Amino acid sequence: MKQALVLILTGILFLGCAKTGSVVPSVPVNISIIKTDPRYTALNAAGGYVYIAGAGVAGVIIYRQVDGTYTAYDRCSSYMPEKLCAITVDDTGFTATDPCSGSKFSLSDGSPVKAPATKYLRQYVVNTTQFEIFVSN
Repeated sequence: MKQALVLILTGILFLGCAKTGSVVPSVPVNISIIKTDPRYTALNAAGGYVYIAGAGVAGVIIYRQVDGTYTAYDRCSSYMPEKLCAITVDDTGFTATDPCSGSKFSLSDGSPVKAPATKYLRQYVVNTTQFEIFVSN
């Protein structure tokens, strides 16, 4: 009985330690931008986006949704994030592509829409006032 319990616990330990996939690392993000700043005029229209360099793991994309809200994602692809491949927004403005693997992600929710990626983009918290957009985690 004791040996069976040890074997079961050992099996659970090995299964629990299996690699479940890479995840974009969590790094501190604290961005504040003024909506009227000419560098961010693309955010005035639905589907507009801007890249913020020097934030997150590989930069940050701030995207304006159709309903007027904003979402922010780390540009680091969730597929093999150790490669630090920065996604770029496609011409359609609805998806972004990882240039290293060809994976595509929806900008509406960060979900993978084309393999090989299977994990969502790292999303950040966005708060707004009448004049500012704050992105943090």
